[in-house]
Amino acid sequence: MADSRFRVKAHSENQAKTIVKARQFEIVVDEPAELGGTDTGANPVEYVLAAFAGCINVMAHVIAKEMNFELRGVKIDISGDLNPARLFGLSYEDRAGYKQIEVRIKPDCDADAETLKKWKEAIENRCPVSDNLQNPTPVKIEVKA
Repeated sequence: MADSRFRVKAHSENQAKTIVKARQFEIVVDEPAELGGTDTGANPVEYVLAAFAGCINVMAHVIAKEMNFELRGVKIDISGDLNPARLFGLSYEDRAGYKQIEVRIKPDCDADAETLKKWKEAIENRCPVSDNLQNPTPVKIEVKA
C-alpha cells in the first residue's frame, strides 16, 4: 500500500493561540490563562493525548470487527506527566515532552480476557499515534524568511 500524506497549516492568532487547518476543519490550540493564553482551546500537549485517544478508538473498533466480537463502545482515559521547566527555559534536566503516558481502555463488550489481551496488543501495535509516541520519528524543521 502506498504512503498517505497528511498535512496541517497553522498561523498564530497571538502569542499563545494558534489556528490550525486540517483539511476543512479548524482547530484552536491555546493555553490556559495561567500560562498566558485565552483558554479557547486545548493546549498542544492535550491535543497529543486527544489524538492518541482518537486513534485508539478507531483501532479498537477496527480490530474488534476483525476479531469478530461486538464492541458497543469504549471509554479511554489517558494521562501524562511532564515537567514544564524546559518549556520555560528554567531547567534542561528533564525532557520537554511527556515522561510517561498512561492509557486505560474500558471496552463495552462481551469478549473474554484472552481475546481482550490480544485486542489490546493489536491496538498498541497498529495505532499510528501510539507508534509515533513510542518510537523516534525524524523531524526536519526549517525557517523560511
